[in-house]
Amino acid sequence: MSTISSDEVARLAALARIDLTQAETERLAGELDVIVHAVAKVSEIAGDDVPATSHPIPLTNVFREDVILETLPVAEILAQAPASQDGRFLVPQILEEEA
Repeated sequence: MSTISSDEVARLAALARIDLTQAETERLAGELDVIVHAVAKVSEIAGDDVPATSHPIPLTNVFREDVILETLPVAEILAQAPASQDGRFLVPQILEEEA
């Protein structure tokens, strides 16, 4: 016995504003029924004694610790730039807005 009827699929399609033919509605009802049964089977196996998990493999942080180091002097960095002004990089204006 199907748990999802063609009428329910047609109603959901109408709510989502999706035009389905009768053949598509019947096909989707069958496909959704298979999905519902698969979820029900998993729900039977996953009882209260099975802990919930978000990932099957334990995850660990692969990033290094943040270490504060001394930065390069601003003057040294700006000396390598094509142009600078007031301690900042000077770039061509690309928008027609006033600065």
